Amino acid sequence: MQITSTVCGSDYCAGLSDSFAAPQVTLSVLKPINTGSAVNGIQRCSSQLTTMAAQDFNFLLATDSYKVTHYKQYPPNVSKVYSYFECRRRKEGQFNEVVFFGLQYLLKKYLAGPVITEEKIQEAKLFYQQHFRQTVFDEEGWRRVLEKYDGRLPIRIKAIPEGKIIPRGNVLFTVENTDPEFFWLTNYVETMLVQMWYPITVATISREFKKILAKHLKATSGSLEGLDFKLHDFGYRGVSSQESAALGGAAHLVNFCSTDTVAGLLMAQRYYSCPMAGFSIPAAEHSTIISWGRSREKEAFESLLDQFPSGPVSVVSDSYDIFKACKHIWGDKLKERVMERSEDSTLVIRPDSGDPAETIIEVIKILEDCFGSSMNSMGYKLLPSYLRIIQGDGIDLHSVEEILMKLSDEGWSAENVFFGAGSALLQKLNRDTLHCAFKCSYVETNGKGMDVYKQPVTDPSKGSKRGRLSLRRNSDGFIETVERGVGKPEEDMLVTVFENGSILQEYTLEEIRKNARLWEEDLSPSQHNQDSPKAEELHQKHIMNGMH
Repeated sequence: MQITSTVCGSDYCAGLSDSFAAPQVTLSVLKPINTGSAVNGIQRCSSQLTTMAAQDFNFLLATDSYKVTHYKQYPPNVSKVYSYFECRRRKEGQFNEVVFFGLQYLLKKYLAGPVITEEKIQEAKLFYQQHFRQTVFDEEGWRRVLEKYDGRLPIRIKAIPEGKIIPRGNVLFTVENTDPEFFWLTNYVETMLVQMWYPITVATISREFKKILAKHLKATSGSLEGLDFKLHDFGYRGVSSQESAALGGAAHLVNFCSTDTVAGLLMAQRYYSCPMAGFSIPAAEHSTIISWGRSREKEAFESLLDQFPSGPVSVVSDSYDIFKACKHIWGDKLKERVMERSEDSTLVIRPDSGDPAETIIEVIKILEDCFGSSMNSMGYKLLPSYLRIIQGDGIDLHSVEEILMKLSDEGWSAENVFFGAGSALLQKLNRDTLHCAFKCSYVETNGKGMDVYKQPVTDPSKGSKRGRLSLRRNSDGFIETVERGVGKPEEDMLVTVFENGSILQEYTLEEIRKNARLWEEDLSPSQHNQDSPKAEELHQKHIMNGMH
């Protein structure tokens, strides 16, 4: 059964009228705001910006150096090279399934339309001559692409729909040349396409956060109201580039609607047709507090209440002593001002140092002593609706679970807290987090097909799949990869998204979010079919049968 937590408001990603109204969310601090008539203008702009790859980008230079020489290395008379991408399954792996996201951006940004020109061929020729100190660049081959296809890439990419949840160890997309003359193109694009590891990994980790949050929210409140705002993206400054921020930020927005990473919002607008994918609130940083001086911390806090009398506001409160700030300033000197605020203008207190779990427990106890608490329908305590906490320091999958468990043990509902994640969401990960790989599995030589594979004796886990691949859901309900070209086309979950320079299938963020929604079994991982002993037994059986 699918969970329908629609706090994000999918209407924001659909065709909107000029006067749409923001959905109201009970117990949600980060509420959507009315963005007015500019939305449709943004949407129109978006489609114009993404019709073809950037003209100043030279695709010929967007590969690992050694790939420039590979056209010389294939056997004579090869006419087809077929490769695939997967997140390998490892016994010690932390995650059993992945969220597929980000391919559409890469295709639109770098591969769509005419990407080869004579000027780019000459630029690449000169560059590689200097780089290799010998002539290895296939100038004539690339010129043939230009002449035959007007610089468009004669390759076909089939992929699962974006947002789909796929068990590790299955094919996610395939690449093949469509013209036998350009068999070497298939793996030339590997370098760029393997960078899919990043948005897939962020979207996967973000959804794992969502599972944890949903489990505790459901257990302690009886509902999932406000879930889509429970994890705020604080990661913009912690990533390595603007593009990383955009890709990672957008990947988080597959699962949540709460972010401060503007680059991710812009990517969702321009490449996934979502006018406004996430929301934020006014919030203090340490500079806006300590600039008042230590003796005037109370005045700094009060100024924020004055500047933002309506709507929620977040105030970092650990500049000097978080516990004294909560007890003597918020809970005493400014107590009446805080109590004047409504559920729609919640004060969100932000601790930002110390042990996250211990600090939150102490803070919430102090706030209860000062402002009281009530009991929800599940028998867990709630702070008054005008008061909440957000923890953004030291947050990862482990600490979120620990905090929520300790709160529950102390009788507190998960409704009381929000979280912000930075590096653990967008930066503390790499290609081996999900063991992403791109491998050749089929070739044609002299008109005959041959299934190919690798099987290193030193590491069996790096063995690759064989033949043409398809992805299906079998009669037991399991998703599996069918190898050796024996899959039935009508069962294949892979969709042709790119062919000969054209994008054939696009997805909106709204559609992607629907694909990535949680299911009831996600709230109790021990019941999830991919984690069960039977699932592991079936998985191994499929591997031995060559079907995965």
